[in-house]
Amino acid sequence: MSKTQQANKLELVLERELDVPCNLVWKAWTTREHIEPWWCPKPYSAKVVDMNVKPGGAFNMQMFDPEGNKLPPNNGCYLEVVENERLSFTSALLEGFQPAPETDKNSEGCDFPFTAIITFSDLPGGKTKYVARGLHRNEAEMKKHEQMGFQEGWGMCADQLVAYIKENLM
Repeated sequence: MSKTQQANKLELVLERELDVPCNLVWKAWTTREHIEPWWCPKPYSAKVVDMNVKPGGAFNMQMFDPEGNKLPPNNGCYLEVVENERLSFTSALLEGFQPAPETDKNSEGCDFPFTAIITFSDLPGGKTKYVARGLHRNEAEMKKHEQMGFQEGWGMCADQLVAYIKENLM
């Protein structure tokens, strides 16, 4: 089951029923060695630069294009960490809740801040209700994120997440 919707004019939402247990989805989202393999749509790749899963902790990823070239860094800060339930982070802040500087990222990177709220809940049969929300400052930035491929990209990552868990954590 897959459902993508726009909850309000500043929010993009991807909702899925994942065929893997909630605790393993959580583990794949919050453990350095488990997040890198699935975190960005293939053939792109990602490397954890810094990951301190606690409120105020750093969430810094470096993405690479299919040729191995670095894309603009994805730096941010965890806002909320509720084990097996909710994870939120933002690119508007850096570690320690420090304001992120404005950037001049190129067209391949995200040149606007947004906040991600990921929720997880147990479903019968060892499945997980998975909801990824992207919150934006204004409609133009939300539309840009949508045009960059929010639905397709976050959907591909959810598929990769499930495949990774089935191959490596079950």
